[in-house]
Amino acid sequence: MKIKALFDDRQFYKSLFLLAIPIILQNLANTLVNTFTTVMIGRIGTIEVAAVGLGNQLFFLFDLCLFGICSGGAIFTAQFWGKKDIAGIRRNMGFTMTLTMAAAIVFTFISITLPGEFIGIYSRDTEVIRAGAAYVKAIAPSFIPYAVSMVFILTLRSVEKVRLAFAATLIFLFFNSILNYIFIYGAGPVPAMGVEGAGIATAAARLIQALILAVMTYYFKYVPAGSLRELTAFNLQFAVKFLRLTLPVIANESLWALGTTIQNIIFARTSTEAIAAFNIANAVWNLVWVFYSGLGNAVAVLIGKKIGENNEKTARDYASRAIHFVPLISVAGALLLFILSRLLPLVFNVNPQTLLSASYMLVILCFAFPFRAFNNSMVIGICRAGGDTVFCVIYDVLIMWTVAIPLAAIASFVFGAPIWVIYLCLASEFFLKSLLGIWRFKSGKWLHNVTL
Repeated sequence: MKIKALFDDRQFYKSLFLLAIPIILQNLANTLVNTFTTVMIGRIGTIEVAAVGLGNQLFFLFDLCLFGICSGGAIFTAQFWGKKDIAGIRRNMGFTMTLTMAAAIVFTFISITLPGEFIGIYSRDTEVIRAGAAYVKAIAPSFIPYAVSMVFILTLRSVEKVRLAFAATLIFLFFNSILNYIFIYGAGPVPAMGVEGAGIATAAARLIQALILAVMTYYFKYVPAGSLRELTAFNLQFAVKFLRLTLPVIANESLWALGTTIQNIIFARTSTEAIAAFNIANAVWNLVWVFYSGLGNAVAVLIGKKIGENNEKTARDYASRAIHFVPLISVAGALLLFILSRLLPLVFNVNPQTLLSASYMLVILCFAFPFRAFNNSMVIGICRAGGDTVFCVIYDVLIMWTVAIPLAAIASFVFGAPIWVIYLCLASEFFLKSLLGIWRFKSGKWLHNVTL
């Protein structure tokens, strides 16, 4: 698509940014929570940064499991929204909530009974395992309220009501930051608890967020505010249809999460400095990435809605604009990431080698930025919105598992390569995945109306 033609539909960009900006701000608030926690823990030391980073892997796995369930549900919600099928939206939300509650119970049990064993998968450093286990136990009460929040947030987003989700996340950020400071460093009668305090703060703030989302959704009588009868109106036929579409998304997120877990294991088994650098680089990367992640989610809502309206021509046009526009503006993100990579010594109190490795990782990500932006637009914004969930599994994890992870493992465990070389091996997937995405888009086979 030529540059002039790319910008000739003002309505598309108006709709995109009206929807994307609150999502971006919400994602930014969520990312700031993790960044502030990493920075506060980073003032204590390298072991603590590594412990919280590995402890958060359990929450990360849970988050992706929820995202898989809720993303599958969001495909239905966006297309039901295009049809103005309110009963379908509420039935879908109730079934989604049932699945997320089951997942939350499982992860809560693991975090309470097996925290040390979980951290031990990643690291052999006894101090990291001890601190990480304390953190995992402390965040255990956060899983159930976070599951409630995720269902409300993605459902509200799919029906173009994003301000409440943003406001609730902003309040969560406020309380989490204040409570982090109090419980990590100690204040008044509260003793300094370090990494355990960070977990307690997160659990308390997550509960507040869930309550705000649920109460205000029903107070304002938004579309997801269904009665118990409406929310439980799903039957076996709907469950089968839902799971047929959603299980590939869950498998996608699970395999991607497992791949990310293996990446953490590779760095943790390389050295404590390596995993600390990896966590620092991810914290900074996520701070910049929220803008492009928000765009991808907004594109998904717009395309899903058009498919639900049976307007496939416009849906395909929106998809074409998205995969050209998002990588084009990702250059700005790459430049910002490079600037932030130079500022790490001002923020993190870790050893110089750890900071240097994190800086190298961020430079590699600068070059990978446009490719990763394209891939995100294809997976989240186009293929999932179009119900092309089976291909998403292949697209999102094939190269990670067959190329990137094996190369990184060989570089670390066989050749003892520098940390930045190991990271470059992992980053190779972003470049190679783009080829698959271009092929799928041109085939036109990504579009399916799942509500028919």
